[in-house]
Amino acid sequence: MTSSNDALHGPAGPYRAASSLRGRTLVISGGSRGIGLAIALRAARDGANIVLMAKTGEPHPKLAGTVYTAAREIEDAGGQALPLVGDVRNDDDVARAVSSAVENFGGIDAVINNASAIDLSRTDDVDMKKYDLMQDINVRGTFLLSKLALPALRSSDSAHILTLSPPLNLDPHWAGKHLAYTMAKYGMSLTTLGLAEELKADGIRVNSLWPCTLIDTAAIRNMPHGESIAQAARGPEIMADAAHAVLTGSNLESGGRPSGNFYTDEAVLTAAGVTDFRPYSLGAPEDRLAPDIFL
Repeated sequence: MTSSNDALHGPAGPYRAASSLRGRTLVISGGSRGIGLAIALRAARDGANIVLMAKTGEPHPKLAGTVYTAAREIEDAGGQALPLVGDVRNDDDVARAVSSAVENFGGIDAVINNASAIDLSRTDDVDMKKYDLMQDINVRGTFLLSKLALPALRSSDSAHILTLSPPLNLDPHWAGKHLAYTMAKYGMSLTTLGLAEELKADGIRVNSLWPCTLIDTAAIRNMPHGESIAQAARGPEIMADAAHAVLTGSNLESGGRPSGNFYTDEAVLTAAGVTDFRPYSLGAPEDRLAPDIFL
């Protein structure tokens, strides 16, 4: 098993972890591929327990990986995995994920709200089924998993809710670009804002994390011209390292708040000592990388 002080990219990699997630239990929604799986694998390399809830139990014709193949990768990386086929829109599935984490690993230390749906259509063009899907997965799913995990999180001495959502920005630019999606992602961020305030006395940290550049995921590659767009992206490992730094508190709290933050991957990793982000890219020069939306 790789030491927690090794970077994801090997001994010469950019991120050096100051602490470890060994023995901690993480519940991750939608983690069968992409950023969610990368976060799970980074935690697994420390020896963490990962409860993985995702809809993909059978191979998808266009998307690689299932919750079971992801679990094998997690175990190969050094962690323990509990794969669960489930949908964050289903109350019973989410309750089962929480109860299974407690039954199998004795509790929950972190919830990673990763599951998300995207449709960048303008208002005239957005299908209302897609609108409902984004609201149900992004907003309601984040709220529900966070809510149901609270009793277990209150029993942890390192409790954290980390949601992959952008900084809140009331400049009308992003709402005007793709209102339906902006409302759904900002709903996730409002959950961070509200829970951080509500849970201040409970010892549960609540934060959001968002990438500064596009991240190479199946969602990007399945978009029109996605293969070429992905060349101007970074790999999901940058978000995995940043999530690890947030969850372990690596150099983030000196002079700042432990909760209620809207972090970006670059800011987190810079605070953790990373000065060279080139190893995370797919080959494009840093000045040619595509910035992510909402920033």
